[in-house]
Amino acid sequence: MIEGGCFCGAIRFAIGDGQHLVANCHCTYCRRISTAPFVTWLIAPVAEFRYTRGEPKELVSSDRGRRYFCSACGTHVACTILDRPEHIDIPTGCLDAPERFSPTADFHTESRLPWITTT
Repeated sequence: MIEGGCFCGAIRFAIGDGQHLVANCHCTYCRRISTAPFVTWLIAPVAEFRYTRGEPKELVSSDRGRRYFCSACGTHVACTILDRPEHIDIPTGCLDAPERFSPTADFHTESRLPWITTT
């Protein structure tokens, strides 16, 4: 089982172990919401994901995406894309063992900051 949660612990989740895609996203939405140059996501089937403590708040971040965050500490814990309803994206930074998950792809490199090299 893969586990994680928000900074304050109000939100916890579990994901079934498996071969999950891990990718860096360089889109402007990810950069702005995370205040980081890119976000590394673990992309899991919705059927293998569940919240085990608390419920996040939803932010409609675009006409295609929904982002979920802790209302107590503000940690961004998930993202769903309407074009891929069978998957949920989890920022690797909120996993209990993020070192287990190395990115193997880069998305939206057309908006990547020029000083970042891709994997």
